[in-house]
Amino acid sequence: MSVTFADVEAAAGRLRGAVHRTPVLTSRTADALTGARLFFKVEALQRGGAFKFRGAYNAIAALGEAERRRGVIAFSSGNHAQAIAYAGALQGAPTVIVMPHDAPAIKVAATRGYGAEIVPYDRYTEDREAVSRGLAEARGLTLIPPYDHPDVIAGQGTAVMELIEETGPLDVILVCLGGGGLLAGSLLAARALSPDAAVYGVEPEAGNDGQMSLAKGEVVRIPVPVSIADGALTTHLGEHTFPIIRREAAGIVTASDAQLVAAMRFFIERMKLVIEPTGCLAAAAAFAGAVPVVGRRVGIILSGGNVDPAALARHLAG
Repeated sequence: MSVTFADVEAAAGRLRGAVHRTPVLTSRTADALTGARLFFKVEALQRGGAFKFRGAYNAIAALGEAERRRGVIAFSSGNHAQAIAYAGALQGAPTVIVMPHDAPAIKVAATRGYGAEIVPYDRYTEDREAVSRGLAEARGLTLIPPYDHPDVIAGQGTAVMELIEETGPLDVILVCLGGGGLLAGSLLAARALSPDAAVYGVEPEAGNDGQMSLAKGEVVRIPVPVSIADGALTTHLGEHTFPIIRREAAGIVTASDAQLVAAMRFFIERMKLVIEPTGCLAAAAAFAGAVPVVGRRVGIILSGGNVDPAALARHLAG
């Protein structure tokens, strides 16, 4: 099924009272660095510490009662895992999460803390989707993937919906990109509410499959990339997300690990915000001039803040 802005509006109704309407912050220092007027939508302060709660809650809420009772399964390196576990606990749905063995400890602990059963796998030798589908079939669970799902896409789109409701029309919107759920949903919201905005996806420099897919006109698959942006280490866009991105996105740019660390440092030092590396992708693109922002009103999604303190210290020290 195709996803439309009407689905984003329906998701907003389901999410009302369940998600935080996260703040939109500004920084004169950031504006001076970029020559733009930047508006940061801080999804690091969302329930579960990331935007992923929006899509997870919406997808579970859209299930029938019998499906919820049987339970859901998801695969994720962390933020979608936490979101499904948390949203499932709130809605009475048992949850099973397939997580890579090297997922950040803070994300594993949080996922388990929300009551999920964790099934580990090796991201470099095993296919997480195959593992999850096998478990779903064996146990009668509903699979909710991290990005390639209509209800997930619609839920994620509510973040930019809220952003534009607060700021008014924007010239540019920058969104982190892994599998494309957030970007696809953001594009649907932006086209309806700020149709002249140029919306860009920002992915890790080491994993630019989205950029290559746009250039080729079809989904490009790559090996698992190596980057500190652990939430965006996907190998391809999805069958639901790619058509929306191909049709609506102004482009896809990348950010290096060094640029992500610089952005993390900026948010800690100047705005007193802890933003995980993946959550810094959009901001890093603005700071580095990867897209034209001078003189423009720019919305930036700070997508999550679930970074292990020890990892954060290593990043900043290095």
